[in-house]
Amino acid sequence: MPRVKRGTIAHKKREALLKRTKGFRWGRKSKERAAKEALLHALSRKFRGRKEKKRTSRALWNVKINTASRLENISYSKLIAALKRNKIKLDRKILADLAEHEPAVFKKVVEKAIS
Repeated sequence: MPRVKRGTIAHKKREALLKRTKGFRWGRKSKERAAKEALLHALSRKFRGRKEKKRTSRALWNVKINTASRLENISYSKLIAALKRNKIKLDRKILADLAEHEPAVFKKVVEKAIS
């Protein structure tokens, strides 16, 4: 009978695990047990990180809008309230981008919101 070599599925599993931990430090990238443990932690932090990214982005947008609106002699909260009152539906991401890259357009938006 011909020789049968085994363990191909287990080997594929190991390779897939180590491929996902590529770039990790020390033995966590090369030793199976350490890699498995590191991956469990990394995946939970990955989920948390996606949520935090949204939080920090929105905070940054608020800062940019506030800075630009104060140059137009209006506070952030009054600007947002004026935009809502006049039904100007620009979200904070767009407002922040306008404030940073298109100050003239942002100034017109502020004038429209105030009037």
